[in-house]
Amino acid sequence: MKNIFKTLLTLVAVTLTVCIYSSCSKNDKDETGTPTISYIRITDPSSSDSLLVSAGQGNLIAIVGTNLQNAREIWFNDRKAIVTTTYVTNTSILVSVPSEIPVDITNKIRIIFADGKTLEHDFKVSIAEPVISYMDCEYVPTGEIATINGNYFYQPLTVTFAGGVEGEIESITDAIIKVRVPAGAQPGPITVKTNFGETKSDLFFRDNRNIILSSDPFTGWWNSSFVVSSPGPDDPIAINGNYIRVKRVIGAWGWTEVAGGPPDAMGPISKNIPDAAILKPEDYNLKFEVNTVKPYNNNTIRFNFGLSDFNNDAYLWNPPIDTKGKWQTITIPFDEYADAFKSPLTVRPNGYYTRVLFLGPGELDADISFDNFRVVPKVNKD
Repeated sequence: MKNIFKTLLTLVAVTLTVCIYSSCSKNDKDETGTPTISYIRITDPSSSDSLLVSAGQGNLIAIVGTNLQNAREIWFNDRKAIVTTTYVTNTSILVSVPSEIPVDITNKIRIIFADGKTLEHDFKVSIAEPVISYMDCEYVPTGEIATINGNYFYQPLTVTFAGGVEGEIESITDAIIKVRVPAGAQPGPITVKTNFGETKSDLFFRDNRNIILSSDPFTGWWNSSFVVSSPGPDDPIAINGNYIRVKRVIGAWGWTEVAGGPPDAMGPISKNIPDAAILKPEDYNLKFEVNTVKPYNNNTIRFNFGLSDFNNDAYLWNPPIDTKGKWQTITIPFDEYADAFKSPLTVRPNGYYTRVLFLGPGELDADISFDNFRVVPKVNKD
């Protein structure tokens, strides 16, 4: 019912606008001269001073001029609009900007008249530049497929990795790009370019900034046996050197420390959280890669990062998650992480305590891998 009401309102608005422009045309005696376009405006009669030099896809506009009554075709770039003769008068044409994405960008309107003559006018169809939201996994080996999620991925399109190398596009929709990672791709932002703009990502591909736990090499107090250095045929592939794999049954409330230790045991990596992240956690994300061969569907994983000591009530990363044997990047806003603690995080020049701990209700048949814990800026300011 709401949709019917909206449609009726739209028809009423268009009809009123047509009547206004039609009444103007009745007073115009010159209907045989050369067609001209004086200006383009929005169709709201109360906004007669709202002139346009561009409009978005699907927007209804009014082309105002003289001797327009014989218009038969209207083109925006290389896309043909639908012309309704009822909305064509001597002094105005109401027409909607085509929704289809143009390929040949001329930034002009072209009107073709009954006698074959044409009239062009500068006018830009505003189409959004690409938006890069996230990657399924920010660590993908050379030759494998990376998935980029976002919006306005209009063809033709290129994806360029840091290092200046371009990936081979496997498939594109408006919101998802699948691209093969080229040789020579380096850690850093990716750039997506279309005919309508170029966007450099805030995320870093193969992000090597501020790594706080990676096992390259193993440091800390606990469970070097969890570290996979040379993956076998039954192990997940390596995405950045060594990784941690926990493959065992963990009972309810069974204390299972996966990795970590105090600063002196972790070494220099314990100092990698930026001071700015401690002081303004809202500007940062905690990220890591995870791979669940079996679903993480029970128990609880607790994270200790950026603390002055161990905290058994640390940030709780609760189930469920199931990556079905693929690596996936997890993003936790660092302010959400910091809010889990009773007191604010404080800068510690000598480093921070680190721990990944299983401790929670429910037995878990675990087969879960981790890599590349890092605290990185939300926004790329380069």
